[in-house]
Amino acid sequence: MSYASSQSGQVIAVKKLHPSRDGELMNLRTFRNEIRRRTGDELDRRLNVVKGVANALSYLHHDCSPPIIHRDISSSNVPLDLEYGAHVSDFGTARLLMPDSTNWTSFAGTFGYTAPELAYTMRVNKKCDVYSFGVVTMKVIMGMHPGDLISSLSASAFSSSSCSQINQHALLKDVIDQRIPLPENRVAEGVVSIIKIAFACLLANPQSRPTMRQVASELIARWPLLPKAFSAITLEDLMPQTTVTS
Repeated sequence: MSYASSQSGQVIAVKKLHPSRDGELMNLRTFRNEIRRRTGDELDRRLNVVKGVANALSYLHHDCSPPIIHRDISSSNVPLDLEYGAHVSDFGTARLLMPDSTNWTSFAGTFGYTAPELAYTMRVNKKCDVYSFGVVTMKVIMGMHPGDLISSLSASAFSSSSCSQINQHALLKDVIDQRIPLPENRVAEGVVSIIKIAFACLLANPQSRPTMRQVASELIARWPLLPKAFSAITLEDLMPQTTVTS
């Protein structure tokens, strides 16, 4: 089994079929089942990428003393190893979070990934990395930068308890990477849970975002069952109830 991209950019699976002993092709149902399983593996790998980044940031924020703020979490700084394990790289802009300092600093980061509060303050904190993690997570699942989605929702869903009329009924299935078939079963549960976590990380109020330790803990927990069919889940269903964390 191999994978290729068509001219339209769609990911396709290619497998050479060999005649059976009686001269007929292998059972078509078996072939289709294998295709379904292999394309499901692609989304499963993406979920593992998100988990890897979350674990790395949780370690930097909560297990290092003093804590380390990366300040430039972006897709270009998340290399993958041969097993598709995710790693965080490029610590050229990283800062130690000193308890006896105001931690004011000059701007650093990658446009499109930095937290919105950095537009009016240069005070670095853990929640800046949390926001960037949310952007990276959305890009991993969507297959593209989520800039338009974040912009369209930021004035409503991420800054208040209500959603805009334009976006509240948008279906999740229309937001995830369209080159991959819709996920099923455990993978579908994982996609829904991870998008909910990403939305919480993208909240406009930094104090309402979860910590990376909380995120990492949620990602190793058992995925909750879907409340309804994956194809019927809307973005509104995934909007977080805001809480204040430190």
